[in-house]
Amino acid sequence: MKKKDRAPFITFRPSILKSAAFGVVFAAVSSAAPFLLHALPAPDAPPAAAAGSPPPAAPRRGSPPPSPEDGAVHTFGFQGTEFILDGKPFQIQAGEMHFQRIPREYWKDRLRKARALGLNTVGTYVFWNALEPEPGQWDFSGRNDLAGFIAEAREAGLWVLIRPGPYVCAEWDFGGLPAWLLRIPDIKVRCSDPRYLAACGKYIEKIAGILRPLQVHEGGPVLMVQIENEYGSYGNDRGYLPALKALWEKNGLRLPFSTADGAAPHMLEAGTIPGCAIGLDPAASGKEFAEAEKLGRNVPVFCSELYPGWLTHWGEPWARTPAEDVLKDLRWLLENGKSFSLYVLHGGTNFGFWAGANMGKTYQPDVTSYDYDAPLNERGDPTPKYFAVRDLLAQYRPAGTPPPPDLPDPLPAVDTPDVSFTGRAALFDNLPAAADCPQPRPMEMFGQNAGFILYRTELSGRRSGTLAIQELHDYAVVSVDGKILGTLDRGRGESTMTIPPSNPPARRLDILVEGLGRINYGPHLLDRKGITDRVTLEGMTLMSWNVVPLPMDEAFLEGLRFVNETGAASGERPGVFFRGFFDLMETGDTFLDLSGWRKGVVWVNGRNLGRYWDIGPQKRLFCPGPFLRKGRNTIVVFDLHRTAPAGIRGFKTPE
Repeated sequence: MKKKDRAPFITFRPSILKSAAFGVVFAAVSSAAPFLLHALPAPDAPPAAAAGSPPPAAPRRGSPPPSPEDGAVHTFGFQGTEFILDGKPFQIQAGEMHFQRIPREYWKDRLRKARALGLNTVGTYVFWNALEPEPGQWDFSGRNDLAGFIAEAREAGLWVLIRPGPYVCAEWDFGGLPAWLLRIPDIKVRCSDPRYLAACGKYIEKIAGILRPLQVHEGGPVLMVQIENEYGSYGNDRGYLPALKALWEKNGLRLPFSTADGAAPHMLEAGTIPGCAIGLDPAASGKEFAEAEKLGRNVPVFCSELYPGWLTHWGEPWARTPAEDVLKDLRWLLENGKSFSLYVLHGGTNFGFWAGANMGKTYQPDVTSYDYDAPLNERGDPTPKYFAVRDLLAQYRPAGTPPPPDLPDPLPAVDTPDVSFTGRAALFDNLPAAADCPQPRPMEMFGQNAGFILYRTELSGRRSGTLAIQELHDYAVVSVDGKILGTLDRGRGESTMTIPPSNPPARRLDILVEGLGRINYGPHLLDRKGITDRVTLEGMTLMSWNVVPLPMDEAFLEGLRFVNETGAASGERPGVFFRGFFDLMETGDTFLDLSGWRKGVVWVNGRNLGRYWDIGPQKRLFCPGPFLRKGRNTIVVFDLHRTAPAGIRGFKTPE
């Protein structure tokens, strides 16, 4: 789900880039006559033809294109509607993968498999919310190391397309925007709201600082940067996209930019920027390309997202796309010389609480796996679709171009023994301090970005009748005086239940809410979690609440008080952490089978693998080999509904 748009041929001489006066020259030229920048010839470009003489011959497409591995300075830009690399037409053949969805230890493997497929470029989103979990607190370690991923791509012989948003969609929580933006009650996102743009400016400054030395004209592999993502599907603030572009340029990016949009006229009008390459999500026929060309921009138009698969929501069958459908579209692009990017070549995993959601007729949370039915499956294994795509790409490889390298050796996978559970910690025996508030507020207002949140009140006046939660986000377990009444699921449109009369009358009401993924696409992005409005009982608004944030982060888990027993205590309510272990002689990837459990979250050696839910279709959670260790491994499972543990084993395959 995305699209694009970009500018004429931009190329810079290395001598100019190194000149101390370049900043002054660039500012003057770009403001007065930007077309002059596009007239600078690439170092190896053919000489301009003299007046009245025939134009020079077009560069031979059969010669091998440059590779980023040499670390040399290259030029990349546009010449009319063509991408030009070092003075010659260049067809981008890309596959997308998201470095923040892949264990860092596996980046090299996935990138080598992209190169072995026959691709010359890798595309990636950048998820802002994972990089800046709190304002001004940045984390570029582990899976967040953007510079490290780009370096690995160059080593693999791949050029890089960066899609840094700030909004990216991607079936990722809040489309990559940080949840702390939602602490501002009336903020508007993806527009010229100055508070939003100020946050974007700090993010862009940080990312641009990483990208500057990695631009193609600086000897890096980064060819192009996308501005926002599918904006034409969302809004029409015509000052917003140029403002983002100006921020990137202000912070030193001097490479081409693109946009990404659907091929509908209204999307292209609202989502493209003059001078930026136009990406289409998707495009595999002359009709889509013709629609973009009607804009008359004289820039490259390409397929920025060709879908070999699709996303899956909880409670749905796995989305599957036949290989022949993908091959048909890809063949058309190859036959017509159109640049493209497979979205996705490899999906990876929504570890932790990062999975997003959609809003159709009702709320639709995404599963933890981002397998996407992609050519490389969730653990990076080539599928039959991978080999079919590789064979097709080979048929269109230009004469003289060397074949791609061989596939790397498969990564190890292991079956794990049954987990031995040794301890339990009841959530309601481990509650942190509560905050008092007159009415419920969403978790963001308590400084919480993800997880669970408990709302507790003492009933008075009304003690029974219809309980109604207005704007429940997203899944609630309701208890009265410690006894479970039932659940409410936003995805099923549920918001009411009955509190029956009792003797003695009900006194304490607990509503434990799980925040699932924030909506990442469409008009409902401001998807705060918890209870976002009021709670009524038989029409009476319930007041005076104690609210307990339950982020279930590392600090929260470390504070749990486990008891060394596993059986359920008499009358214990669900909502229990179960701790166990399993021993390994060797490590490797495994899929932990949670089919005997109900709904919750799993941690292995402190790593949050993500959510599970018995409504499926996903029954096994991917646990990468780097998360495991030889010898003893610790597992913690939090289940909303079980009072005793079920079995868990690891398997080499996801099903």
